[in-house]
Amino acid sequence: MCGICGLIYSELERPVDPKLVHTMTTAITHRGPDEEGYYIKANLGLGSRRLSIIDLEGGKQPIYNEDRTVCVVFNGELYNYRELTHSLTRLGHNFYSSTDTEVLVHAYEEFGLEFLEYLNGMFAFALWDERKQTLVLGRDRMGIKPLYYTTYDDALIFGSELKTILSYPNIPRNIDLVALNEYLSFEYIPTPRTIFQNIFKLPPGHALSFSCGQIKTWKYWDVNLIRSEQIKPKTVKEYETELLIILKKVVQKEMVSDVPIGVFLSGGIDSSAVAALMSEISPGNVKSFSIRFDDPSFDESTYAHQVARYLQTEHYELTLTPQIVLELVPQIPNFLDEPLGDSSFIPTFLLSQFTSHHVKVALGGDGGDELFAGYSTLQAHRLVEYYEALLPGFIRHQIIPYLVDQMPVSFDNISLDFKIRRFISGRGLPLMIRHNQWLGSFTVSQKKELLQSWTQFLEKDTYDTAYGHQQKSQAKEAINQLLYCDLKMYLEGDILPKVDRASMANSLEVRVPLLNHTLVDYVAQIPHNMKLHGLTTKYILRRAMRQSIPQEIIKRKKKGFNMPVAKWFTGELRPLLQDMLSKTRLSKEGFFNPIYVDKLLQDHMQGRQDHRKLLWTLLVFELWYERWVEKN
Repeated sequence: MCGICGLIYSELERPVDPKLVHTMTTAITHRGPDEEGYYIKANLGLGSRRLSIIDLEGGKQPIYNEDRTVCVVFNGELYNYRELTHSLTRLGHNFYSSTDTEVLVHAYEEFGLEFLEYLNGMFAFALWDERKQTLVLGRDRMGIKPLYYTTYDDALIFGSELKTILSYPNIPRNIDLVALNEYLSFEYIPTPRTIFQNIFKLPPGHALSFSCGQIKTWKYWDVNLIRSEQIKPKTVKEYETELLIILKKVVQKEMVSDVPIGVFLSGGIDSSAVAALMSEISPGNVKSFSIRFDDPSFDESTYAHQVARYLQTEHYELTLTPQIVLELVPQIPNFLDEPLGDSSFIPTFLLSQFTSHHVKVALGGDGGDELFAGYSTLQAHRLVEYYEALLPGFIRHQIIPYLVDQMPVSFDNISLDFKIRRFISGRGLPLMIRHNQWLGSFTVSQKKELLQSWTQFLEKDTYDTAYGHQQKSQAKEAINQLLYCDLKMYLEGDILPKVDRASMANSLEVRVPLLNHTLVDYVAQIPHNMKLHGLTTKYILRRAMRQSIPQEIIKRKKKGFNMPVAKWFTGELRPLLQDMLSKTRLSKEGFFNPIYVDKLLQDHMQGRQDHRKLLWTLLVFELWYERWVEKN
């Protein structure tokens, strides 16, 4: 696991300054504290920071082919590198190391740009072909590892994090108002946009080449859910048997490491499944890690303990207190160089920090919700159909809203009133708007009150990106359209960046076997009613794992990895929140209406409304803006 960066000028005669590449690389030292490496020649400069996981001694980057005409810097892990090494050796290639990175240069020599299709792993890389004077950037199929790029000063500039690009002298930091609009709605900025104009994220399953000053991007892979609507279904028993076999294979592949390895264990079915399979593969050698909250409505530690005892893992637990959070929140922009309004970044960061004291690699259960239809919003989509069909209009439009308004506000984790208010807010809306509004933060009407008029002249439909993915999915079934959209938006824009930044800030590699493309390809062809079965989420996964983890875990409902933000806003975090959202600050910046924001604050502080998501989204943006715009 590493961090990479670099730049290439269009003019062959324009030399790259080694100090500049060093500055860019130093900005991501946390991603790879073990080693640094550089390739600087004429108009090209590549930088790498390495977290040594495989071939600790021989894997120093950049890695070259036999005659050093191809070189690569690489961030990630290739889980099939041993098989590829064997095949490429048989084809006449000579390897000088045992690292997975070296596979890239030889596979490129052998297969050209099609070599991407042979890779199984999580990765972002930059590969230089000296003969063709071509730079190739690539990103893994699911977008587990990040890659940013821009064109500026007659150069292509790229890196694993936005801060590498921001290290380039005088790079413009102009806010993309469309991206800001999307952030306020989704709590993240969907690919390919970033918060800054003209800086982009390379989409998952895509590659980019730069040659003679010209950029070309192309897609080499995409998830295909259409098959699940076209093929003849198998029996439940066949699916669960096949799924269990593939699950075990991908977990075993992703346990390959030359350093100690552990697992994040929340007590949910996804992480429990991964932990169970790890324990089957390596009995008695699995270390598990979880977080405990003082607030019982947020605490899942009982379930994590239950699974740990059942699997006999060596279990470690961190208790999260308001004081720990209070100290960390102001530091969020140091780790997030792009605003991310998901409050679970905090516990994910602290869990990563805690875990890194014991192991260098951890497996997690991320991706299970998007693959197996685990989100409660999918259940709600089915319920809203009955709601609209069975209840008379005057009850839906008058009586229900009145009764909901009378409900007392609770700051507990996904409380009943929170769920009902969210549910009612989505009725009558188109599928993609309803889905993303349930998951996200500000609605379109709320943004009209929040945003100053000058920011709205570039306004486009907030949900254009979601509509685009709905169309690209080519799926006929609504559930498949939603699953595809979640994989392309919520997973890639929120969940994966959260885990990547939180873990790499602590020099911890987190692997996500449920997103191994071998498993993704298989699950994509399973009919959606085997995923959301009636109102039972993750039906086929629960069936497949029912002999491996406790029945209470199999049957329990999804809770989510959240923290008591709503309560802390009225207590420990109140001074910071009021300072960052003060009328003086907001008036000076000019993005948000101070009067509307003050109303949000007052309603929340006095318990009239639960505005935790709205206020956290704004707080994170203000902290980010102060660090990356005002101070630069």
